Amino acid sequence: MTYRCLLQMVLLLCLSTTALSRSYNLLRFQQRRSSVVCQNLLWQLPSTPQHCLEFRMDFQMPEEMKQAQQFRKEDAVLVMYEMLQHIFHILTRDFSSTGWSETIIEHLLVELYGQMNRLEPIWKEIMQKKNSTMGDTTDLHLRKYYFNLVQYLKSKEYNRCAWTVVRVQILRNFSFLRRLTGYLRD
Repeated sequence: MTYRCLLQMVLLLCLSTTALSRSYNLLRFQQRRSSVVCQNLLWQLPSTPQHCLEFRMDFQMPEEMKQAQQFRKEDAVLVMYEMLQHIFHILTRDFSSTGWSETIIEHLLVELYGQMNRLEPIWKEIMQKKNSTMGDTTDLHLRKYYFNLVQYLKSKEYNRCAWTVVRVQILRNFSFLRRLTGYLRD
C-alpha cells in the first residue's frame, strides 16, 4: 500500500516538474532565483589574500558570453545547460586547500543540480527537434573555456589562489547566466 502511494507521488512529482518546466516564464523565474542563490553562496566563500592577484589569468571568455543579444530562448537553454554542467563539474573537484565550507559547496551543488534538472526536459526537446540556431562553434568555445579553467586548477595543483581566480570566473558566469535567463519567455 505504502509502495503504491509512494510510486504515485514520485510520478506526480516528475510529471509536474516536467510540465512546469515547459512554461518559459516560470522557468525564467526559477532560474533567476536559483542563480541569485548560487551567487550569494559563492560570495560566502572566503576569499584569499592580496598576493593571489598575481595568479590572475585571461581564460578567453567566449565572445558569445560577452554579447548575449543574439540568443533565442532555445539557444539560451542550450548555453545555460552546458554552462551549468561545466560549473557543476568544476565544483566537484578538490577544493580542500581553500578553507571553503563543504556545506556551502554542497548547497551550491544542489542549486546547480536543480537548475540543470529544470532545464533538462526542454534541453532534450530542443536537441531532439534540432531547434537551435546556435552553431557548433559556440559549444566548442564554451568547452574550450571550461577546459582551460580545469587545466588551470590542475596546473596550480588546486591551490587556494587558483580556486580564488576560478571562483571569480564562476561569479562572472552567473552574471551572464542571469542575462541569458531573460530570454526565457513564453
